[in-house]
This record gives sequence, structure tokens and C-alpha cells, in this order.
Amino acid sequence: LIDPVDRTVDRDISLVKELGLKLVYAVNTHVHADHVTGSGLLKSKLPGAKSIISKASGAEADLFVEHGDKIPFGDLFLEVRSTPGHTSGCVTYVTGDELHQPRPRLAFTGDALLIRGCGRTDFQGGSSEQLYHSVHSQIFTLPKDTFVYPAHDYRGFSVSTVGEEVEFNPRLTKDREGFKRIMADLKLAYPKMIDVAVPANLVCGLQ
Repeated sequence: LIDPVDRTVDRDISLVKELGLKLVYAVNTHVHADHVTGSGLLKSKLPGAKSIISKASGAEADLFVEHGDKIPFGDLFLEVRSTPGHTSGCVTYVTGDELHQPRPRLAFTGDALLIRGCGRTDFQGGSSEQLYHSVHSQIFTLPKDTFVYPAHDYRGFSVSTVGEEVEFNPRLTKDREGFKRIMADLKLAYPKMIDVAVPANLVCGLQ
């Protein structure tokens, strides 16, 4: 499970059991500021499950990953790509580039790349310069038919493709300086959940 949420843990466990699966990993793309991770609860209710987050995040987990690592599960694996900028510890998880892996490939981008948008860059070590480089070097270089699954979307969309975002993303189609100006002018409100979510997520969601 990627970027699980504490409030939907029971739903997720029901689906895991219904499908006859064994949850091996609860994986986070970064330390979220808008919700509390469900990793800790999943581990407490499904013995054997382990939590994963990037080493650069500074958070607690059972396993830490870095750029280029592979996370195996069954006959498949996820490739770890470092994509900081929204936070300093963001990573994107991409299905493998081998014959027996899924086609088209799948990219789980967290908040680095959203559908027709991207995560904010004004807190948690964020940097618009860094985010622009991350997306263009680590995500936009994937095959154009790669499916993009962000951590969330506020308009009801659940999936895009690399090709769509390369062509239509209103922020990341700009040049670097244009992107930095857009991000500097967002003037977003202080995140409602940040004072609760970030401390909890640094300890796997369990305080």
C-alpha cells in the first residue's frame, strides 16, 4: 500500500483480506502534512507488514530507501526515484523496467507531480528549483504512456499519464524561471493538518 491514511485503514485491511493478499509493505512517498499515515496502524493490525520511507525524510520506519533502490514484492518490484522539492525527502515509486513487469509502467508520484499541478514548495524543506529539476529529470523522462498516480487530487481525478502532464500541466510546462514565479505567487494558506500530521508521520503515524 502506498501512502496509506489512518482513517481508511479498516477499509484497506478489508480489501487485502477479501483479495486473499498478504500486506508486505506500507510505503510512504514523503512525510505528509495533510493527513496522518496509516502505516503504524496497518503494522499493528497485520503482523509482518513493514513500513518504508526515504532515508532523507528523517522519519521513523522499518526500512529506509534511497534513489536507485528496488522494493521487491512477489514477482514485481518498485524502483525508487528521488524527487525532492515538495519536501526534502520526497521519492517517486516506479514499477520496474523489465519484461515481466507491468506495461505500461506505473509511477506513484506522491505530491511531487499531481494531475495538472504539483505540490507546494514553501515548507518542509521545499524548493521550487529542486522540484522542477526532480519532475523533469525523474518523471518526465519516463515513457509517455506511463500512468501517473499522485497521492491525491482535489478535483476527483485518480490517474494521468506522463505524456499528458508533459503537454498539459499548467505549471511544469513552463520554463524553470516561469515555474518558480508561479510557485512564489501561490500565497497558499497554512496547511490545516500540518501541526498534527507532521509530528505523527515522523513516528510512523503512532504517537
